[in-house]
Amino acid sequence: MSDASFHDLAAGGAVRLVHSAVIRASGPESAAFLHGQLTNDFTGLGLGEARLAAYCSAKGRMLASFVGFKLRHDEIWLSCRAELVAATLKRLRMFVLRAKVQLAEGGDEAVLLGLAGSSVAMIAPDAASMAVWSRRELDGASLVRLPDAVGAARWLWAGPRVRADAVLAALPPLMLERWDWLEVRSGVAPIVGATVEAFVPQMLNYELLGGVNFQKGCYPGQEIVARSQYRGTLKRRTQLLHGDVPLQAGQEVWWSGDAAQPSGLVALAAAAPAGGWDALVELKLATLDEGTLHLGAVDGPALAVLPLPYELPREPATA
Repeated sequence: MSDASFHDLAAGGAVRLVHSAVIRASGPESAAFLHGQLTNDFTGLGLGEARLAAYCSAKGRMLASFVGFKLRHDEIWLSCRAELVAATLKRLRMFVLRAKVQLAEGGDEAVLLGLAGSSVAMIAPDAASMAVWSRRELDGASLVRLPDAVGAARWLWAGPRVRADAVLAALPPLMLERWDWLEVRSGVAPIVGATVEAFVPQMLNYELLGGVNFQKGCYPGQEIVARSQYRGTLKRRTQLLHGDVPLQAGQEVWWSGDAAQPSGLVALAAAAPAGGWDALVELKLATLDEGTLHLGAVDGPALAVLPLPYELPREPATA
């Protein structure tokens, strides 16, 4: 990447996250309801905190992923990919039963922006001091600190459309494709339409990122998720890869050591500013020991492994 590109990235700006949306859970039992459905602790969620979490099937496969945060004691917002909102709401509502909780789409009252870089100080002078996965109020909206990417601080902004427009006018514009690349380089892969039911949370490194609480009560798929963690059955992890050709979520990745079947799946991908494409790819751990990785076929375009921004255990977790 050129020096100018690094400068632009450090300065950052704001972008409307048109591919993301909010599910609102309101009512006195909203936290308890979500606690029983998601992989993380929501009964202990404070107003100054946010949670990464997965919503799993009974088989432990991820149906959606969220960044969740509480606006007040009786309302929690869950941000996720917009293409998953309708199906996720339909499924969650099946389990509400007598719980005092209402689930709805966020609409114009819950617009999402991605903020990155030093320019965010123009609207929130102390934003850089926020801890990762913390939340604060900002002029009637929520500001959530996300994991950094390639040295750039990142935040999720959530609030009414009219305030979103004011933030977009106050900060430099950030291209959506640049935000998507930062998301890839952060090492946190959300579930998208092409990857529904493709992964258990540990395959996307969610327990390393604080997205799974192994001390909380039951939720759909809990037994499978716990077994993967404590019985050494997890043989796959997400890695950061780079290729010279376009990559997209849902594409298969092959290993030169096994021509009979794919060895991985692209979870999230974006064009890299310096050229080529970066991607978070779920892979068999054995593929990292020797051989080469390829897109689409065992003789397809070569893919190179890049370092993740956090430490990744090479061996499955044991009790």
